[in-house]
Amino acid sequence: MTIQSLPISEIHRNERQPREYFDPAALQELADSIKRFGLMQPIEVRPMQPSEARADGEVHVYEIVAGERRWRAHQLAELTHINCIVSADDLTGLERFKRSVAENLNRADMTPMEEARAFRRILDEGDGVEAGVVAKEFGKSTQYVNLRLALLALTDEVQQHVNSGAIGTQAAVQIAALTPGNQAAVMKKWAKGAFAGDNELVHFAYALKQQQGQTIALLVEDMTPEQREERQRERVTARRNIDKIEQVLGLLEDLGKADPMKLALALEGEVGKRMAQMDRVADAVAKARWNLRQVKAHAEAREIARLNPDAEHKSLAAPVGPEAPVEPQVPVGPEASIRPKRAASAKRKAPAKRAASTAV
Repeated sequence: MTIQSLPISEIHRNERQPREYFDPAALQELADSIKRFGLMQPIEVRPMQPSEARADGEVHVYEIVAGERRWRAHQLAELTHINCIVSADDLTGLERFKRSVAENLNRADMTPMEEARAFRRILDEGDGVEAGVVAKEFGKSTQYVNLRLALLALTDEVQQHVNSGAIGTQAAVQIAALTPGNQAAVMKKWAKGAFAGDNELVHFAYALKQQQGQTIALLVEDMTPEQREERQRERVTARRNIDKIEQVLGLLEDLGKADPMKLALALEGEVGKRMAQMDRVADAVAKARWNLRQVKAHAEAREIARLNPDAEHKSLAAPVGPEAPVEPQVPVGPEASIRPKRAASAKRKAPAKRAASTAV
């Protein structure tokens, strides 16, 4: 393997590589590092054919196979040459694309949307390729590939927030199952800071997904007398049961304040039994609290479903690729925590669109 120092002006980026976005600040850090310490790992290029060399109106001799981010950092550092490994050009365009996807995917450098578009291209250009084959090729599960493909149903607005990391992948999957109008309504609510984090957004989007294909419950004035009586009974029972739970709060507070040594004597021989009893209570409270978060999400989602936002947001419909079967995902249980793939600090902030630069 021979490393050559080639003029940057002779190297052309791969227009069809999977990366679309990168952090400008991180690129500047890399440029500063290269200026100070030099390039640690050479980029890989391939010789271009004469017909390819004039694709953008300029004459180029080589095309980047791997290392576009390092190539861009060299330009940012105002360097004229870069160390390269020149590889034989014996791959098809799709094979080169797959290689680039594999390199970025395994380093977790690609955004969820970049992964989705990459998988879509491989499926479209491959000869009878299915999601399971693509998943095996890249060391992923079939569900992983299908969930990424589902993100292609997101509107451009939501895709931008997913790319930036402001909205996590699990929330994005739930939002992708909504109509364009409902997606817009969710984004309007999200932009106002209505969700404390990605977990709440997942619950809300999942609740709205369940409701958007169903007939909204009858309004009180449209009900029969029997239906009104049934609803009132359910309302009274639910509120009474929750109020009963509140009554044991005092007992729990007293237990929490009790002197441990005195309580140990009082429960002598039964401490283990009482601990198990308290663990069952705590588990039941956690499950009930988690379910009430679902209730809250359904109550808020019902208002959006009733308003039929699709009637007002038809212009926001996003083009969707061929449908792929997606295994359903439901919000996680009370003990789990949903975290977005990107930085959590941007959760509730609608970020500016990233620069449409690319990197490997």
